[in-house]
Amino acid sequence: MLRWFMSPFFGQERSYWRAVTACFLVASTFWLLNALNKTYTTRITYPLACRYDEGRFVPVQPLPTEVAVNVTGRGWKLLRRQLLLDVKPAELTLRTSATRYLTSNTLRPALQQAMDGLQFNYLLSDTLWVSLDRLVSRRLPLALSPATDGAALPYDARFEPAEVLFRGPASKVENLPDPYPVHLPQAPAGSTAGDIQVPIGGPELVQTNVQDVRVRLVRRPVVTLPVDVVPELLDAPQGRRFRLSPATVRVRLQFFPEDTARFSPDQVRVQLHYGQFINQDSSLRPFLSEKPPQVRGYLVLTRGVRVRSR
Repeated sequence: MLRWFMSPFFGQERSYWRAVTACFLVASTFWLLNALNKTYTTRITYPLACRYDEGRFVPVQPLPTEVAVNVTGRGWKLLRRQLLLDVKPAELTLRTSATRYLTSNTLRPALQQAMDGLQFNYLLSDTLWVSLDRLVSRRLPLALSPATDGAALPYDARFEPAEVLFRGPASKVENLPDPYPVHLPQAPAGSTAGDIQVPIGGPELVQTNVQDVRVRLVRRPVVTLPVDVVPELLDAPQGRRFRLSPATVRVRLQFFPEDTARFSPDQVRVQLHYGQFINQDSSLRPFLSEKPPQVRGYLVLTRGVRVRSR
């Protein structure tokens, strides 16, 4: 049977094979044209274009650029979509930062209008998540950041410019510290004439009007004051009384000399979180919850406070 089937293909001239090839190409073309003229229902991804007022809002997360949908259409239209030939994206307008998601009812009109020759059936996902925030600007003064161990730096600093404009999402810009801390490099003393260039940095998506600032350092003395503070016990069980050992927590505060006159021990608060024990003897780690604004550095000297029921 195999020999009978293959025998017409042996011993033929080259013109014969050209004719056979042409026949196959013509048949394939007619088959493809016939298939593309049929109607199909299938899943595709369709492009999206999210429009918003760029002067008022900023995306916190990347906005969706396509959506998975089920559509019905002729093969020609589906092929054009797959080849991205003259495909018009569905345009969505985001009017407020309160919009957190897009539902099928929101997407349907835009998809139906954009899909030329395709019938939109339904979304393959329930919702598309979006995240917009208000675009705000905030001008902040600059100050030297304390050392990594909380100690004050023995420098006074002159910044040029003295203030920096931050622009970005409101959730990030409004939480920036005032004054904004500038971190010195490892060896500021090696700079020429006491001047150094320091990068501003900042959170992601937040832009500044300058990339770095010029800092002139002037060495200053620092006054260290020890303060004993009665700690506050937070989240303790109701109806029970506790005894703390030691009864006070020692905190070391650092000031520039002219700031000590405005200091009062009542401005310092230390707290303990009940249940957050640091070892087996029921000790809690104290933390400084409130301090005067003129403090240049601080360190909690008491490492642990034991808590016992009375």
